[in-house]
Amino acid sequence: MNRTGKTASPFVIEAIDLVGRPGSQRTVELEFPAPAGLSSDVMGLPEGENITLEVSLESVSEGIYATGHVSGTAVGECSRCLDPVSKPVRVRFDELYTYPAKKPSADEDVVLLEDDEVNLEPLVRDVVALAMPYQPLCSTDCAGLCGQCGIRMDENPGHEHEVIDDRFAALKGLFKDDQEA
Repeated sequence: MNRTGKTASPFVIEAIDLVGRPGSQRTVELEFPAPAGLSSDVMGLPEGENITLEVSLESVSEGIYATGHVSGTAVGECSRCLDPVSKPVRVRFDELYTYPAKKPSADEDVVLLEDDEVNLEPLVRDVVALAMPYQPLCSTDCAGLCGQCGIRMDENPGHEHEVIDDRFAALKGLFKDDQEA
């Protein structure tokens, strides 16, 4: 529980020591198990695996400016051959958490500082999802799977099938003697 009585999230960092003190700065490095949903539809940071959050909080006249990185090991499957893919990721983020009294207008979309705390979770979720590849590959030259039988093309590069259009199957026998001659 934090000082407001809410359950403490590892993404929520108290900034009471920085509020109203422009020029003050603090760096925080945290390591904790990843929550569910730090991913795109095809690749992401698995729930329960350790991630590292490095953040620098700086007090500015408008609020608290947070910048840093989230890192971990993303997992998914190759979009060509369906083999497991595991890659280290390090994603940069930055955001200004505006003091409620300094909010420019109702029309502008700003992130507000609530209860003198910086909640990085929505920001980290967004940057991680955007950083994940849309079509992850096990290697850049992955040949994928055979569309007919499903064999990995990297294991048998000369693999092919004779494909005869069913509409022309009856004609195949007509030219058999010409091919032998």
